[in-house]
Amino acid sequence: MKQISDTLYVGPQLTADDIRQAKAKGFAAIVNNRPDGEEPGQPSAAENRVVAQTAGLGYSHIPVVPGQIGEDQVRAFQKAVSEAGGAVLAHCKTGTRSATLYAIGEVLDGRMTKDEVTPLGQRLSLDLSGAVKWLDAHGR
Repeated sequence: MKQISDTLYVGPQLTADDIRQAKAKGFAAIVNNRPDGEEPGQPSAAENRVVAQTAGLGYSHIPVVPGQIGEDQVRAFQKAVSEAGGAVLAHCKTGTRSATLYAIGEVLDGRMTKDEVTPLGQRLSLDLSGAVKWLDAHGR
Protein backbone atom coordinates (compact mmCIF):
# COMPACT_ATOMS: atom_id res chain seq x y z
CA MET A 1 0.00 0.00 0.00
CA LYS A 2 1.37 3.40 -1.01
CA GLN A 3 0.25 6.78 0.28
CA ILE A 4 -0.50 9.35 -2.42
CA SER A 5 -2.10 12.06 -0.27
CA ASP A 6 -3.41 12.58 3.25
CA THR A 7 -6.56 10.67 2.36
CA LEU A 8 -5.62 8.41 -0.57
CA TYR A 9 -3.63 5.19 -0.61
CA VAL A 10 -3.25 2.82 -3.55
CA GLY A 11 -2.37 -0.84 -3.68
CA PRO A 12 -2.73 -4.16 -5.46
CA GLN A 13 -5.73 -6.50 -5.48
CA LEU A 14 -7.30 -6.77 -2.03
CA THR A 15 -8.36 -9.97 -0.33
CA ALA A 16 -11.35 -10.16 2.00
CA ASP A 17 -8.91 -10.04 4.94
CA ASP A 18 -7.24 -6.93 3.48
CA ILE A 19 -10.62 -5.22 3.30
CA ARG A 20 -11.48 -6.08 6.90
CA GLN A 21 -8.03 -4.87 8.01
CA ALA A 22 -8.54 -1.61 6.11
CA LYS A 23 -11.41 -0.77 8.43
CA ALA A 24 -9.22 -1.51 11.46
CA LYS A 25 -6.51 0.76 10.01
CA GLY A 26 -8.95 3.67 9.80
CA PHE A 27 -10.00 3.64 6.16
CA ALA A 28 -13.49 4.89 5.35
CA ALA A 29 -13.85 3.41 1.86
CA ILE A 30 -12.47 1.08 -0.79
CA VAL A 31 -12.32 1.99 -4.49
CA ASN A 32 -11.88 -0.98 -6.83
CA ASN A 33 -10.46 -0.10 -10.26
CA ARG A 34 -10.24 -3.66 -11.64
CA PRO A 35 -12.75 -5.01 -14.12
CA ASP A 36 -14.30 -8.28 -12.99
CA GLY A 37 -12.71 -11.37 -14.54
CA GLU A 38 -9.42 -9.68 -15.36
CA GLU A 39 -7.50 -12.60 -13.86
CA PRO A 40 -8.46 -16.13 -12.77
CA GLY A 41 -9.26 -16.34 -9.06
CA GLN A 42 -9.78 -12.61 -8.68
CA PRO A 43 -12.64 -11.81 -6.27
CA SER A 44 -15.57 -10.11 -7.97
CA ALA A 45 -16.57 -6.55 -7.20
CA ALA A 46 -19.87 -7.86 -5.81
CA GLU A 47 -18.04 -10.18 -3.40
CA ASN A 48 -15.72 -7.41 -2.23
CA ARG A 49 -18.62 -4.97 -1.89
CA VAL A 50 -20.33 -7.34 0.56
CA VAL A 51 -17.12 -7.74 2.60
CA ALA A 52 -16.56 -3.96 2.64
CA GLN A 53 -20.12 -3.11 3.60
CA THR A 54 -20.15 -5.80 6.30
CA ALA A 55 -16.97 -4.24 7.70
CA GLY A 56 -18.59 -0.79 7.68
CA LEU A 57 -16.66 0.57 4.71
CA GLY A 58 -17.91 2.46 1.70
CA TYR A 59 -17.26 0.73 -1.62
CA SER A 60 -17.05 1.98 -5.19
CA HIS A 61 -16.32 -0.09 -8.29
CA ILE A 62 -14.89 2.02 -11.11
CA PRO A 63 -13.40 -0.55 -13.50
CA VAL A 64 -10.57 0.57 -15.76
CA VAL A 65 -9.16 -1.52 -18.59
CA PRO A 66 -5.42 -0.80 -18.94
CA GLY A 67 -4.84 1.84 -21.60
CA GLN A 68 -8.55 2.71 -21.88
CA ILE A 69 -9.13 5.44 -19.31
CA GLY A 70 -11.94 7.90 -19.93
CA GLU A 71 -12.46 11.25 -18.26
CA ASP A 72 -15.75 9.90 -16.88
CA GLN A 73 -13.76 7.31 -14.91
CA VAL A 74 -11.37 10.00 -13.65
CA ARG A 75 -14.30 12.09 -12.44
CA ALA A 76 -16.06 9.08 -10.86
CA PHE A 77 -12.81 8.26 -9.02
CA GLN A 78 -12.50 11.84 -7.76
CA LYS A 79 -16.11 11.80 -6.59
CA ALA A 80 -15.69 8.49 -4.75
CA VAL A 81 -12.58 9.78 -2.97
CA SER A 82 -14.08 13.17 -2.09
CA GLU A 83 -17.34 11.69 -0.79
CA ALA A 84 -15.74 8.90 1.26
CA GLY A 85 -15.71 10.84 4.51
CA GLY A 86 -12.16 9.78 5.33
CA ALA A 87 -9.18 7.86 4.03
CA VAL A 88 -9.62 5.77 0.88
CA LEU A 89 -7.78 2.63 -0.19
CA ALA A 90 -7.96 2.37 -3.99
CA HIS A 91 -6.77 -0.76 -5.73
CA CYS A 92 -6.32 -2.43 -9.07
CA LYS A 93 -3.87 -5.20 -9.97
CA THR A 94 -0.75 -3.25 -8.91
CA GLY A 95 -1.99 0.21 -7.85
CA THR A 96 -0.90 1.85 -11.11
CA ARG A 97 -4.38 2.41 -12.59
CA SER A 98 -5.63 3.88 -9.32
CA ALA A 99 -2.64 6.25 -9.15
CA THR A 100 -3.11 7.10 -12.84
CA LEU A 101 -6.73 8.14 -12.23
CA TYR A 102 -5.59 10.33 -9.35
CA ALA A 103 -2.76 11.97 -11.33
CA ILE A 104 -4.92 12.72 -14.38
CA GLY A 105 -7.60 14.28 -12.18
CA GLU A 106 -5.08 16.41 -10.32
CA VAL A 107 -3.66 17.77 -13.59
CA LEU A 108 -7.10 18.36 -15.11
CA ASP A 109 -8.11 20.35 -12.03
CA GLY A 110 -4.85 22.36 -11.88
CA ARG A 111 -3.56 20.97 -8.58
CA MET A 112 -0.62 19.30 -10.31
CA THR A 113 1.28 19.90 -13.52
CA LYS A 114 1.93 17.21 -16.10
CA ASP A 115 5.65 17.54 -15.29
CA GLU A 116 4.92 16.43 -11.70
CA VAL A 117 3.29 13.14 -12.74
CA THR A 118 6.48 11.18 -13.49
CA PRO A 119 8.18 12.18 -10.20
CA LEU A 120 5.00 11.15 -8.34
CA GLY A 121 5.21 7.76 -10.01
CA GLN A 122 8.88 7.47 -9.10
CA ARG A 123 8.11 8.31 -5.46
CA LEU A 124 5.44 5.60 -5.43
CA SER A 125 7.53 3.13 -7.48
CA LEU A 126 4.70 3.04 -10.03
CA ASP A 127 4.92 3.66 -13.77
CA LEU A 128 2.64 6.64 -14.45
CA SER A 129 3.73 7.06 -18.07
CA GLY A 130 0.18 6.10 -19.08
CA ALA A 131 -1.11 9.20 -17.29
CA VAL A 132 1.38 11.40 -19.16
CA LYS A 133 0.40 9.78 -22.48
CA TRP A 134 -3.30 10.29 -21.68
CA LEU A 135 -2.70 13.95 -20.84
CA ASP A 136 -0.68 14.44 -24.06
CA ALA A 137 -3.40 12.76 -26.13
CA HIS A 138 -6.02 15.04 -24.56
CA GLY A 139 -4.04 18.25 -25.09
CA ARG A 140 -3.07 18.83 -21.46
